[in-house]
This record gives sequence, structure tokens and C-alpha cells, in this order.
Amino acid sequence: MAAKRYVLAIDQGTTSSRAILFDAAGRPVSSARRELRQIYPADGWVEHDAEEIWRDTLSVCREAVASSHVGIDAVAAIGIANQRETTVLWERATGRPVMNAIVWQDRRTAEVCRRLREDGCEPMVQEKTGLLIDPYFSASKLAWMLDRAPELRDRAEKGELAFGTVDSFLLYRFTDGRVHATDATNASRTLLFDITTQDWDDDLLRLFRIPRAILPEVRDNAALFGVAEVSLLGAALPITGMAGDQQAATFGQACFKPGMIKSTYGTGCFALLNIGERPARSRHRMLTTTAYRLDGKPTYAFEGAIFVAGAAIKWLRDGIGLIDSASRTASLAVEAPDNHGVYLVPAFTGLGAPHWDPDARGAIFGLTLDTGRAHIVRAALESVAFQTRDLMEAMAADAGAAPSALRVDGGMAVNDWVCQFLADMLDLPVERPQVTETTALGAAFLAGLHEGVYPGLEAVSRAWSLERRFEPGMDPADRERLFAGWRQAVRRVGRLNDGME
Repeated sequence: MAAKRYVLAIDQGTTSSRAILFDAAGRPVSSARRELRQIYPADGWVEHDAEEIWRDTLSVCREAVASSHVGIDAVAAIGIANQRETTVLWERATGRPVMNAIVWQDRRTAEVCRRLREDGCEPMVQEKTGLLIDPYFSASKLAWMLDRAPELRDRAEKGELAFGTVDSFLLYRFTDGRVHATDATNASRTLLFDITTQDWDDDLLRLFRIPRAILPEVRDNAALFGVAEVSLLGAALPITGMAGDQQAATFGQACFKPGMIKSTYGTGCFALLNIGERPARSRHRMLTTTAYRLDGKPTYAFEGAIFVAGAAIKWLRDGIGLIDSASRTASLAVEAPDNHGVYLVPAFTGLGAPHWDPDARGAIFGLTLDTGRAHIVRAALESVAFQTRDLMEAMAADAGAAPSALRVDGGMAVNDWVCQFLADMLDLPVERPQVTETTALGAAFLAGLHEGVYPGLEAVSRAWSLERRFEPGMDPADRERLFAGWRQAVRRVGRLNDGME
């Protein structure tokens, strides 16, 4: 029998479903990808068809294995990384979703969350979960679903329905309904999970009116979650690694020591700073979250969430037709010798950390008659670095020290101009790894850890390799001038929003 030295990693993201086959050295062997349809039923609402997610995920897994020439018998396990907070509600008997999934970007529950904050609920919620009350997280989305029809809440209380984030839903379908489980990182993003006790919390369930009967079992990130049906992939592959996409990327970037930080640039941007074995509370509106849990022992992180990063580039391409390809952004940014005083605040679905303003909307400031396409494209790229600096300053204030380097990954990290501007704006070296698909890599590492493909964290650290290091080179006066302009633009977005109320 062939040695099982490969791991099939699923990266089910906001805009696509991807599968990558990795070898024992953490190198990608083959991959497949399907773009995911976005559904916008109303202003601020974002949905996905969970059944489409399942079909696409199964398809890309089959394609990745078939194109590898490795053979299914050489695959040791499956690892799953997923878009977090996106909320799925399905029938236990059939596995079919009862409605579209509500995506993490969705803001339909902003008013409910505002009332809970006004009622003084946030301190208790933050103490237990490490999170703030915001529509971003799963709990208010799930409550909204259960309130759509009386029979849904009744069926939920009877245990006929199941709730999960996308990882849990995929696991349920892979195991033909035998396993309803999630991992500690995804559970920690629901507003229903106490990150200190590492269990679902009755006070939180009462606050959001969620019946315990619909919740999944919570397991370590490297654990035997279940076994995929033979008929699906041609072998009974164990599913032994699961993590939310940002925690998976943190693992894929080998950020195992306190003070290490990674930032992933996909649809949004998410920075996670390892803070060790104690869940410290942020004083600057950062989130505290479970970074990973192994052998029952959690490691925690501060997290800063930016809702729009790559999504701004997608908007330039698909929304207003300013570019025909994301790959053109770097050359256009170079065409503009400076930003010409133009700032784009990409608050299309509100502002995330450290502002947490769900009602903010995007704006472009500083337009003049000689503003060109290149200036607007450059402003969109610069906004990613400005938002990252907002996060980094808040994290450094919480942690008491700035990190020594920032590890980056995700689609935008392949853009040299973005990486250099990040280094300049942060005044910090930016490290880009050989494998920038670190979300999938982290899922593979977790699954492989359980199966012995990767023998321990030291082996994972050795598998991480640097492709390029970007050193800061901007004049400090220019850096501060540019950032001051950004902060003024963010304040003006807030004033515009106040004026519309």
C-alpha cells in the first residue's frame, strides 16, 4: 500500500471554494477552485447558498485529487478551513439547509446588536467570549433565522434542526449526518462560547435565545472529527483538522510563540497576534479569540478584523469597471507617483476593528479634476495598509510591545507594491512565505498533525519558509503625513453617517 504522505486541505472561503493537496513537506501538489456566487437580497445583506457550497467543495476535492496523479490511497486525511461566522441552519434528517446561509459580512442584525449594547450586555459578553456585540458574529444571525417562522424555532427546540458555521455543515455532509461537531476556533466566533471554560455558555444562549439542542460538539483543532463517506471521494478519508480560516492561516504561518503575528489579505484583512495561554482582554477594541486548541489546551490571540481589503479591488473591477484585472493594480499604483491626496475608506459593510461602526459606508475623499484612475486604484491599495496600521497600533498598546515582523498571506500578499507599502506604513519588516495559501496549509498541518504526517509543532515551523522580506524605507515625515490624512478621512466617514441619521 502507498505511504499516506499527503493531506487534502479544503479552504472554503467567502468568494471561492478551493482544495489543495499538500505533501509531507507542506508543498502544494495540486489544486482546484470554484468561484462562489454572492447573493445580496437587500442593502447590507449578504447570503450564500449552502447547498452550492457543499457541491463546489466536493467538486474541487475530486478535481484536486484527480489532477495530482498521487492516488486517493496516498491521502492520509482531510483538513477543513472555512469562512468564519457565516451561519448555516439545516435539517438533521436530510442535511438540507432551511434557508440561505447568512455571511459574516451581513449587517441585517445591526439594530438588534445596538439594542443589546444599549442594554448594557456587552461587558458580560466580552468577558466570556473575548468579542464585542456586533452583527459580524453568528449569534444574532442565528436568532434572526429562528425568528423567520414560528415552526423553525419550534423545530430547533425539538432538536430537528442543526446550526453550524461552514466547517460544521461540511463535516455533517461528508459524514452523511453522522457527526455534528465544530472546532474550538469556530466556536469562539459565535458569541455563544466561553473561551475560558471552552464550552457553550447558558447565559449567552439565553441572551440570544438560542436552544442548546441545535449546537455542535466542540473539539480540538487536530482531532478525529469523522470519516468521509467512501462514495464521495473513493476512500473513507478521516477528517482530522478543522479551523476557522484566520486561525488556520495563523497555524500555517507557524505563529506559535507569543508576539508572533500574521495578517491575511483576502476579501477582508485579519491580523492575529499570539498572546499565549491566557485570554487577556483588549483595552482598545481588539478581539480576544482562540488561536488554536491542541490536546485540550487553548492558545489565544488578539485579532483585528478589517471587513474590506481584496473586496475593494473586486469592487473596482466588477462594481465600477475601473480595472479589468486585479493584477493591474500594482502597475497602476506605480503610475501614480503619490496618492494625490485621494483616500478611499472602504466601509462598504461598515468599519471593523478598532472602530466597530456597522453603519459606516464607503467614501472617496480628495477628488479633483486631475484625479485619475491610477490615483483611485492606489488609494484602494493604500487603504489596506492604513487599516492594518490601525490594528497594529491597537494591538501593540494591548500587548505592551510591537512585534518584530509581520507575516503576510492571502491573495493580495502576492502584490509586491502592497507588501512594500505595508512595510513602509507600519515601519516594520513584512515577511511573505513561499506558500501564500497559508489558510489551506494550516488546515493541512492540523490534519497532518493528528495523522503523523507532521510529527509536531517544530516540524510545522521548519516547513514554513520565507520567500521575500520587505524592509521599511519611507521617510518618517511622509509616513505620518499619509496616515494623518487617512485618519481624517475615517473621521469624515463618521460625520457623514451622523448626518444621514
